[in-house]
Amino acid sequence: MQYKIGSIKAAASAIAVTFALAGCAGMDGTGTGTRTAIGAGAGAAAGAGLGALIGDSSKSAAIGAGIGAVAGGIAGYNWNRIKQDVRQSGADDLGIDVVEMPDGSLKVNIPSNVSFDTGKYNLKPGLIPVLDSVANALNQNPELNAVALGHTDSTGSDSVNQPLSLNRAKAVTNHLAAKGVNANRLLAEGRSSNDPIGDNSTSEGRAMNRRVELYLYAPQ
Repeated sequence: MQYKIGSIKAAASAIAVTFALAGCAGMDGTGTGTRTAIGAGAGAAAGAGLGALIGDSSKSAAIGAGIGAVAGGIAGYNWNRIKQDVRQSGADDLGIDVVEMPDGSLKVNIPSNVSFDTGKYNLKPGLIPVLDSVANALNQNPELNAVALGHTDSTGSDSVNQPLSLNRAKAVTNHLAAKGVNANRLLAEGRSSNDPIGDNSTSEGRAMNRRVELYLYAPQ
């Protein structure tokens, strides 16, 4: 399930452009046909970047890591200043990783212990300065877009985890929009427990899996 902020048509168009440039999408040339993106990894769990990013959910599908697995699929960008600002806003102190990805995007990995209480999707106060810094970067660099992917561990059913992961991603993008970022530049998607990065049989692994991955990218 995917949540789109702002105009569905505008958001789908932006993603369609990115898919086309990634060189991994099959399209019918109209911009409205079925799009299938085939990645080189096993989804976002492979750390490939903008994993499972989907345009119009009724007319597109993503397999594997999607456009994030394709080198050069997203324009390279000089992230130095933005990385420094986000880290200095409190990301380093909170254990929030700010990492440049091979596909050219910037990943802000937000663990659950600093973002949300268990079973909740209300942003913790300590995270706000970090998100404010991201919003400031997006406002100062209108060529950038952002995608938030919400993840849970495998505890509980998908009927619970899917909306929880989506609402957590929406909480992040809603905050960015409230800070003035154009809604058409933001997407939020819930991934439930589909893309683990840790072992769900251990408490440490489950903690790793409960996260929101926020990607900033500059479409070519």
